[in-house]
Amino acid sequence: MSATTDKIRGNWNIIKGKLKKEYGDLTDDDLMYEEGAEDELLGRIQKKVGKSKDEITDFIDNA
Repeated sequence: MSATTDKIRGNWNIIKGKLKKEYGDLTDDDLMYEEGAEDELLGRIQKKVGKSKDEITDFIDNA
């Protein structure tokens, strides 16, 4: 389990708010979190905002 996955699991509501503030195009559906499906979540975010997985994980790790 990665540090990003741990952070998503522990602080998702806070991270979700920061992502929505940074990337206004993200919807609640884009940010729907299911435990065990973190890679799918990251993929949806990547696709919507046009950033790389590394950029998204760096944002989450620093949120």
